Amino acid sequence: MSNNGAPDSWENEAEIIGEKGAKDSNDVSSKISTLNVNAMEFVPSFSKPSQASDSTDSPTSPQKSESGSSNSAGSPVLNGCGDGGGESSDGGAASASPRVEEPPPTTASVPPDVSPTADSWEVEADDALLTPEENNEPEEEELDTQEDGELTKKIPKKKPPRVEDTRSKKEHVNVVFIGHVDAGKSTIGGQIMSLTGMVDKRTLEKYEREAREKSRESWYLSWALDTNQEERDKGKTVEVGRAYFETEKKHFTILDAPGHKSFVPNMIGGAAQADLAVLVISARKGEFETGFDRGGQTREHAMLAKTAGVKHWVALVNKRDDPTVNWDEKRYNECREKIWPYLKKWGFNTAKDLSFLPVSGQTGQGLLERLTEDVCPWYRGPSFIQLIDELPSLNRKIDGPFIMPVVDKYKDMGTVLMGKVEAGTTRKSSTLFLMPNRVQVTVDQLGSDDIEVTSMGPGENVKVKLKGIEEEDVSPGLVLCDVTEPITTGRVFDAQVVILEHKSIICAGYSAVMHIHCAAEEITVKALICWVDKKTGEKSKTRPRFVKQDQVAIMRIECAGVICLEPFKKFAQMGRFTLRDENKTIAIGKVLKVIE
Repeated sequence: MSNNGAPDSWENEAEIIGEKGAKDSNDVSSKISTLNVNAMEFVPSFSKPSQASDSTDSPTSPQKSESGSSNSAGSPVLNGCGDGGGESSDGGAASASPRVEEPPPTTASVPPDVSPTADSWEVEADDALLTPEENNEPEEEELDTQEDGELTKKIPKKKPPRVEDTRSKKEHVNVVFIGHVDAGKSTIGGQIMSLTGMVDKRTLEKYEREAREKSRESWYLSWALDTNQEERDKGKTVEVGRAYFETEKKHFTILDAPGHKSFVPNMIGGAAQADLAVLVISARKGEFETGFDRGGQTREHAMLAKTAGVKHWVALVNKRDDPTVNWDEKRYNECREKIWPYLKKWGFNTAKDLSFLPVSGQTGQGLLERLTEDVCPWYRGPSFIQLIDELPSLNRKIDGPFIMPVVDKYKDMGTVLMGKVEAGTTRKSSTLFLMPNRVQVTVDQLGSDDIEVTSMGPGENVKVKLKGIEEEDVSPGLVLCDVTEPITTGRVFDAQVVILEHKSIICAGYSAVMHIHCAAEEITVKALICWVDKKTGEKSKTRPRFVKQDQVAIMRIECAGVICLEPFKKFAQMGRFTLRDENKTIAIGKVLKVIE
């Protein structure tokens, strides 16, 4: 077919091209030779049919797709020539029709808002890859075609990986076991761990075997908490033992306080961390009387735990399985009636704050399961774990600045501090202050009762591994706190003090040891400001020269060094303290105002 000029329409030319391309697919070189390189460039339009209908040379989009598919089958694009035969001259082709460039084949449907004035297909493909559209339509997931014909999928925008919070979701409750020496505190703690599965059977058998070799068969349960060899040999707890157990609702941390009067300072440190105090009383003949009479630790421990701000109380009348007691109701009522008036004197609400339970720590009766009728027919109440599991939730200071007094420290691939979070929350890698030294430290690792976590909140008993400080620079009584709102520090403060037991008078210049949260500091009474009437709360107008037992006074106290403290009204847990002298608790008090 000779070149007689332009065809009647581009549609006819597309059909002719398709037919000739199928026949002459082998003769590629002859067709390339007919291309006119000097012809004007044709830019295809993908606008709407209403816009394309103005031009007589523009076909509809389905026809264009047919033309494109026929060209991609192997036929090259011709310059307005119907047959593409080799007989036609270059000049005739140029004069007959302008040069036509068909778009490369594409499998994606073209969105209607594509700009028809794009410089090239490569620019459009790059824009589609680099600029993800805001509306997530199905077209975004389809394949795009670049100029070289390769299919590329759009890269979806990746979200940053979310760090999972591994903080415990159960409510944390700290339980301190207090009472006279040999009342059975450690044995009850060990039995609870055994009943809740926190100590495996093999370990208990090992403890029992070792205890039998030392003729201490009944002590093996206490060895779960008394890990020190000295404590096991003498059967006396020296340091506050730590363990934990869980119920369906709560996570309990056991604090086993020492009962001997020589280790009362350690007991105060344990009581300062507690939310719930368990007063263990021995029902055995003679032991209860020794512990409760003047000089026994049952009285002092109850008073110290109340001063430390413990909110809930449970009294366990232990050793009910002893032959001298044998679950006798009369002995149970006798112990209860003797201790009740003393606790009322310290402000206990015996109806709400205090519960009495008969238990046996050695056999485990009354701890996990309720007592059966054949064992104890007169008591039909809940077991110990059932009772503490149903206690109302505690109010915690979650929104305040982070505060954690340091109870203990040790070295383990870094400096590790132990303590109870009193307020606020913190996370791994956060920056804190160690007061009153004002040392900036970074949290490297967090552990809540041997379980590694990423954050911690108020009430949790935690271990914190720090960067930026050595173990030698840390001592119990320092406080980890927020950088933006550090805790108040001072040496001189005004306090309201109640004198409990002191033979002589107290006047300016008197010195004692003060226990405030986890810190123990020597103090001196700088001045006596006024007396306070116990009944009315009125303050005297004259300055007293001295105070004596059972009196209340406001006095100015000076510490030997700078300590962390807060006024009692602002934060009660950091503003209550105990004064001890000659191994006796002589006074309790609360901070009113920090002077310097």
